[in-house]
Formats: sequence, C-alpha cells, structure tokens
Amino acid sequence: MWGRLISASFLTQQMTSQNLAALTLRCPAKLNLFLHVVGQRPDGYHLLQSVFQLIDWCDTVHLKRIPDNTIRRIDPIPGVEPDHDLVVRAAMLLKSFGNVSDGVEISLTKEIPMGAGLGGGSSDAASTLIGLNTLWNLHLDLPTLSQLGLQLGADVPFFLCGQNAFVEGIGEKIQAISLETRDFLVIFPKVGIATARIFQDSELTRDHAPITIDRFLASPLSSQSNDCQAVAMRICPEVKHALDWISGVLPNSTPRMSGSGSSVFAVLDPQIDTAKLEILLQSLPKGWVGRIVRGLNKNPAYNLISSD
Repeated sequence: MWGRLISASFLTQQMTSQNLAALTLRCPAKLNLFLHVVGQRPDGYHLLQSVFQLIDWCDTVHLKRIPDNTIRRIDPIPGVEPDHDLVVRAAMLLKSFGNVSDGVEISLTKEIPMGAGLGGGSSDAASTLIGLNTLWNLHLDLPTLSQLGLQLGADVPFFLCGQNAFVEGIGEKIQAISLETRDFLVIFPKVGIATARIFQDSELTRDHAPITIDRFLASPLSSQSNDCQAVAMRICPEVKHALDWISGVLPNSTPRMSGSGSSVFAVLDPQIDTAKLEILLQSLPKGWVGRIVRGLNKNPAYNLISSD
C-alpha cells in the first residue's frame, strides 16, 4: 500500500514531545495536478490516478487537552452539525479507538473555502488526528492512523502521509514523490459541485489509460488532464467561466480543474509579475475567491507552530 512512502515510525520520529497541554497545527489544502479515471470496480467505486500537491493555503486547528471526558468544539462552523464536522468526528474516532479518558477542546480557523474541492475538511481531520495522537500520547503509527482516517474520507490518508504523492485506486494507494516547488494561481468560483454527481454522470470518461510515475515526472502538468473537467463544465458553467478568466489573464497557461471541482488552477511562470496579478485578482467576479499559492513539500501539520 505504501510503496516507498514514509516509514511507519515517521509519526513518532516527528512528534516526540511528551505531556503537551495544547497544540496548534496548520492544515494545508491540496491540488490535483491531474485526475484520470482508469476504471470502475463492481461495487461502483471509481479507480483513479492523480498527483496530489500540497499548497500553502491553510486552515489552522488548535487542540487543548482537558481532563473531563468530553470533546468540546469551540465556535463551530455555522450550519455544520457536529456529526458532520470532520474535526469532531476525527477526535471521536481516535478517542474511541485509543480508549482515551481525557477530552479535548477544538477550535478551527477556516481559510480554505468550503466546497472548493481543495481538501480542506480532510486536511483538518488529518491534522486533528496528528495532533491528538501526540496530546493523548497514543503513539499510533502512520498505517494505523491512515486506516482510521480512511473512515473519515478518501483524502485523509494523503494528508496524514505528510508529502506530495502519486495516488491510485480509490485513494488508498499512496506513494510519496518529490515535486519541483512552483507557484499556482487558484480560483474558486464560489459554487460547489457534489462529487457524486460528477462520478454518476453517464458522460464521464472511465477508461483513461493508466500512466506511470516516471511518465508523469518526465512531463509534469503538460500532458495530463482532468477527466472530471468536461462533465463539471457542463453541469456547472462557473467552472468554465473560471477557466476562461485564468486564460484571459494568463494566456500562455493551461488552466485545469482540481479534483472534482469547482476550484481551478494554473501554474505560474517564474517570471510573472505577481504584484500585477494580485491587482487583477481584485477584479474577480463578486463572490469568487482567488489566491496565489506556493507548493509545499511537507505537510506543516508535522511542525508544531505553538504549544503551551
């Protein structure tokens, strides 16, 4: 499953502090640099290939160990019930699995737009698992945490792995890869797309020929595609509008949708005038969100921002 991924002792090597009272961790978003649908299992799940790129668009989760046997969510997201709040679900799952008697107080600062297809919720859940594994002194290894994370969402194991990765299967086959550090323009046109709707569409390509990691690395971004993009543009015109907007301001780029949408992105030429681009972003259609981001090589959740 893990190929040449991080060793099972990675977590304990990285998180060695003992008896911490609180942790603050960053929760990065990700881009799908490409997304190919290479088949479909008899149970209906689609078989995918993708490369996940961490970016420095981050939420922040703060965890404080408390002596009473409760999970307390501070300032919950309006309209999100606790049973659907991934940080609460992650804490409950780990608490039950580890038979933990302590509780936790959780607060979350959201920067990654919800419903953007950038993996914000999955990243929040992964950082919660990483942090509580330390605060509660559970010392669970990466495969164990990943099996738990898979119960929360298909993308959670990727964020737990801590590195950019070539992802296959239904998201469970994760192999770490090294990517050149790049800047990206990311646009979220403020309209979410239900992933199920994309994958249930009869016009979705489901027989893309598989590629190898070496083939991707020989020509990253230039020869790959997103098989979900055509369907998304048809059912959600805002996706096409966002792609057209990027093409208008970056005529030499090849904008692409990330995952099942609706966010779109383009790689930035190192010579581009980012200050001018920032000004152009101020003219985005009302409600849209745009940001210049940088690719990351490591999930910053494994670096303790603060503890007390």
